[in-house]
Amino acid sequence: MAPAVFVAVFFFWPLVAILARGVSPDGLELLGRASTWRILGFTAWQALLSTVATVVVGLPAAYALHRLAFRGRRVLLVLVTVPFVLPTVVVGTAFRALLPASWSGTLGAILLAHVFFNLAVVVRVVGGLWSHLDERYAQAARTLGAAPVTVWRTVTWPLLRPAVLAASALVFLFTFTSFGVIVVLGGPATTTIEVEIYRRTVALFDLSGAATLCLLQLVAVVGVLLVSGRLQRRLAVRQRLGRAQSSLHRPRSTGDRVVVGYVALLGVLVAAPMVALLHDSLRVGDRYGLDWWTRLGAEGTTTRDVTVWESARTSLSYAVVAMLVAVAVGGLAACAIAYSRRGGDAVDSAFTLPLGTSAVTVGFGLLITFAAAPFDLRGSWIIVPIGQALVAVPLVVRLVLPVLRSVDPRLREAAATLGSSPARTWRTVDLPVLGRALAVGAGFAAAVSLGEFGATSFLARTTSPTLPVEIARLMSRPGEASAGQAAALSVVLVVLTGVVVALVERWRQPGGGAL
Repeated sequence: MAPAVFVAVFFFWPLVAILARGVSPDGLELLGRASTWRILGFTAWQALLSTVATVVVGLPAAYALHRLAFRGRRVLLVLVTVPFVLPTVVVGTAFRALLPASWSGTLGAILLAHVFFNLAVVVRVVGGLWSHLDERYAQAARTLGAAPVTVWRTVTWPLLRPAVLAASALVFLFTFTSFGVIVVLGGPATTTIEVEIYRRTVALFDLSGAATLCLLQLVAVVGVLLVSGRLQRRLAVRQRLGRAQSSLHRPRSTGDRVVVGYVALLGVLVAAPMVALLHDSLRVGDRYGLDWWTRLGAEGTTTRDVTVWESARTSLSYAVVAMLVAVAVGGLAACAIAYSRRGGDAVDSAFTLPLGTSAVTVGFGLLITFAAAPFDLRGSWIIVPIGQALVAVPLVVRLVLPVLRSVDPRLREAAATLGSSPARTWRTVDLPVLGRALAVGAGFAAAVSLGEFGATSFLARTTSPTLPVEIARLMSRPGEASAGQAAALSVVLVVLTGVVVALVERWRQPGGGAL
């Protein structure tokens, strides 16, 4: 009940408020234009290509980082996670500096950036289930003479399909609603629905047209979610899940060693845009120095006399609150969906819908809905982590749900047969697996909160900006000094995110904490 109330009050109510204000006959006229459907077609096409590319690149990395034990594994795991939460405008700028000028405005540049951003989704969601697969299934197949390819096709792949579908659905949603990457790296021929919604809201002040496009976007997203949820439920395989650490083994074949080398190379490629940010933060004219870093700590160099350390403290405070809300709401929602006998797909889609909604719409909707008594939250700090939690809750659900659905019900039946009460059965069978999955979700939620920009830009007070908002403000100002400070601040955000992910990764390991 509590998760449903949270999503209904803070997502569906603001969404209905915007649609009620904006949808009109003039706005609906957009649906008859060929240009609208051309934009929708390109949006879906680039999202499909981005999803396929991300899954192909990410699956070997998920295997290596969650099944193989090798030096530097944890560092690489953190490294591939950090890009997911960086402000898209910043990384788009870094890619524009790295790629040849001929790539500007091309679909190829967009696809590369999307794979860079969403690689963590495949690695974490698929790897989260992969790390718990019982190795005895594959061992039994090998004992019967099955070749490695046969083991993968008949044993591993059927067990992983629900998680792969969950990750694919998330990547599709993220790329379908991509904004910053398209704005920075795209061109006139690569306009997406998200960009058009923003243009009509901010540049043209056409709220009616923007609301109509938002409605079209929602219809497409709901269709994807319903199909994805039904496929995940149909393909889920009940199995006995093992402990994450026990699944790690040293590379024992040529294929394993090749995969480790592949992941090391992938780590270098993922680090390249972040190294470019560090380079820009140290480049001062024709020399190198710490001038831009020094200016970050001086009062008055950023908006409203807010220093970088105050922005960092604000971001971390919001991230903690958003993480707690997202884990509580997302965890309860995942349990409700996994244990439901009917209607689970619809509930799943309802909780994932915020990911397929324009961040501009989410932030603007909260702003206008909670702008008057008795629900005036405009002056309250809590509205910012609420907006960030709306984005993080679906991630927690998608991380936890495949794991819960994979728990063999015979374990619960055996516990009940031995006289265990329903509460004790849940504590001994489901909670250990749920706890580890929630720990991963907590890391994702905190990281997403640190890097969230779209909704936060509407909700954050000018006296308490988050790091992404401050970065965007600096980048909007002309001059080398502003660009250098924005790069330095981006490096600070990268480091903070890396620390959060590393701490949660350590915390979730056996012996590292309650979970």
